[in-house]
Order: sequence, then structure tokens, then C-alpha cells
Amino acid sequence: MTTVTRFAPSPNGMLHLGHAFAAVIAHDLAAERGGRFLLRIEDIDGARSKPELAEAFRKDLSWLGLDWGEVPAQSLRLASYAAAADKLRDASLLYPCVCSRAEIKAAATQIGPEGPVYPGTCKGRALDPSQPHVLRLDVAAALRRTGPLRWVDELAGEQQARPELLGDVVLVRKDEPASYHLAATLDDAVDGVTLVTRGKDLFAASHVHRLLQALLGLPVPTWHHHALLLDAEGRKLAKRRGSQSLADLREGGEDGLLLAEQLRLHRFPSGISLEEA
Repeated sequence: MTTVTRFAPSPNGMLHLGHAFAAVIAHDLAAERGGRFLLRIEDIDGARSKPELAEAFRKDLSWLGLDWGEVPAQSLRLASYAAAADKLRDASLLYPCVCSRAEIKAAATQIGPEGPVYPGTCKGRALDPSQPHVLRLDVAAALRRTGPLRWVDELAGEQQARPELLGDVVLVRKDEPASYHLAATLDDAVDGVTLVTRGKDLFAASHVHRLLQALLGLPVPTWHHHALLLDAEGRKLAKRRGSQSLADLREGGEDGLLLAEQLRLHRFPSGISLEEA
């Protein structure tokens, strides 16, 4: 089977060194196995998405010396997200929720990998359908349908799927056609991705994605959750913290090919380190 990986940035800010590290890993894993490396623009993040940034992303990848094939952006796939949500709704696996983040935080009795776990406040409630709401996955009901599930990470080994750790996650948002969980799972299947590479901060999300694959009859890839790059304060690099962009480095005359090779060798700029295992 041909190995297919992907790099899937959101155009809500410029790429930084953490993105470059992730892209190099995905590219190289595909290249060394004679496979394909794809670029997918995840551009359904509401008003935060800036379509013009996609071209900057392409320039960054070229500057790093990476070759890729590009697949349709998420904004061109909305019908597939709606169809999947309809299938899950028809199976009585989705329910509406009007709770705010503050209400969830106040009512939650469990903290999961992504923060307070939704306590099921709206499950079974009669809600006004005209009221803005999200759609949540009834994880307990979903697991009763699928039974036990397993998935494999190349670095961590075989895993028992435990989506309940994240609770009844949102699959359809109020202001977006799909959440990351639903959109990324569907896109990876359509794009033929066989090896999902991403940071360890998304490890727990893969439990939910494995469940969605079983519910929707999608192929099951292998995962590769790699370590993250951290700043001088031990925080992962992030757009919202103003981590230095690749565009600034590129336009400042830095050598992208040299940077990519340094990332491969784990030789990072001053103040940047690799998360400990």
C-alpha cells in the first residue's frame, strides 16, 4: 500500500517553525517510503480564515524544499460534512446543545485531555430548534454500536480507542459547517491518507476519529504523533503567541533548505527546544 501523508494548515495566521517541523516530518515519512505528501488547506474557521494566506503557505513549503500534491480545500467539501452529519443524526447519534463554554466549565465534574468534559446537560432535553446550537456526538451510544475499537500509532504502539475521555464532542458548530473532528476524519479518508502525522497534542483526538471512522464506514489509517517544538518558556509554538513566522524568515533571506535540514537533525534556533518524550 502506498504511504500517503498530509500537511493541513489553517489560514488563520502565518506558519511558524512548529509548522515547518510538522511538514518536514510528514514529507520525509512519505518520501522515504516512496509515497505521496499532500497539502490540504483547512479553511472553514469562520471569519478567522484568510484565503490569501494559502499562497504564503505554498511559498513556505517550496522554500523548505518540499514537494507536494495539493487536494481541495475544506471550503469545497461542505456537502460531504453535511451528509456525514445527517447520517449520524439519522442514527440518533447526534443531539443539539446550547451550553456556553462558561456553563460547561462550571458544570463539568471531569477534566479530560482537552479541558472540562461536557457533562451531558442538553442530552435528552427538548430544545427550541431555532435557538443557535451545536451538535454533539453521543459517545456512549456510538460505542454501543461499534463495540471496542483499536488504532495504531507508529511511536506509541497499538491503542484501545477511548473517546469517552473527551466526552460528547462537538461535530457541528454554530458558526462552522463541521468541527475539526468531523472534517479532518472525512478529509483524510477522501484524500486516501494512510499515515496521519500530527503533534502529540492531538493524540487524544485520534480516539474520537477512530470512532467516527467506524460509524461512517471509513478506512482506518495509521497515526504518527510526533513531539512538539517549544518556546523558551516551555510552551508549544503558536500563532496566537506571535511565534516567528516562516514568511519573516524567508523574506529576511534565511536559507529554507538549510532550515529544513536543521529541523531533521533536531538543531533548533536559540530558545526553541523539542518536547521531551
